Amino acid sequence: MGHRPTGRYRVRVDAIEVNRRIPFSALFNFRDVGGHLGHDGRTVRPGRLYRSDSLHRIADADREAFAALGVRTVIDLRRPYEVERDGRVPDFDGLTWRHIHPEHAEWDERPYQPGSDLARYLADRYADLAETGTAGLAEAIGLIADTANAPVVVHCVAGKDRTGIVCGLTLAVLGVPDDAIAADYALSTEAGARFLAWFASTGQQMRPGLPPLTCPAEAMTLFLAELREAHGSVEGYLRHAGVTPAQLAALKEHLLT
Repeated sequence: MGHRPTGRYRVRVDAIEVNRRIPFSALFNFRDVGGHLGHDGRTVRPGRLYRSDSLHRIADADREAFAALGVRTVIDLRRPYEVERDGRVPDFDGLTWRHIHPEHAEWDERPYQPGSDLARYLADRYADLAETGTAGLAEAIGLIADTANAPVVVHCVAGKDRTGIVCGLTLAVLGVPDDAIAADYALSTEAGARFLAWFASTGQQMRPGLPPLTCPAEAMTLFLAELREAHGSVEGYLRHAGVTPAQLAALKEHLLT
């Protein structure tokens, strides 16, 4: 079942908001992926898989609260230069950091045109990543499938796109309906607003060509539907990417109650 928090930090973790967000002072998009209904009415087990924006910002005030989650594995999906620029998750006892970079085009290679269909644009970028980043996505799903790695946190920079794809694929394998997966993905819109407020306070400027930090649910539903059209099923895509049948079975075994 993984580690469970105790003492005064247990109170903080159990006070997760309705949207499963766990509040930290310097993280804006940290939440539990569990709680959804999957195959055969079974529930995605809470406290096993978390998603987040970049963990390099864990502040001193948050260290004990993060440690109380008992996280064993951090899957960092950022590009190598993003890791070099910002740093990685701080060291914690018993924590393994796994850096996986799913190959994909930079945003400015296919910049977003203001006023265009954001959901369509994002779904197309996610499809591009699924095509070019198969090895990285398969490695990430394989790590999540191994119960010895749990609890796991998956993150990128904002925790919405690369992280959203990995978590969306995972939830789809677990039998969570697309509308629930898309609703979970859309929760990152609120987090994006908090992130932008913090980012503006640092005096930094966003790179040109980036889309708004908004997550329309339709982007995820389009991505999943079109992935199934191309591969027959999400599991079919993952097998194509290199995830083994044993890993898919293990994913369901330990992430569904």
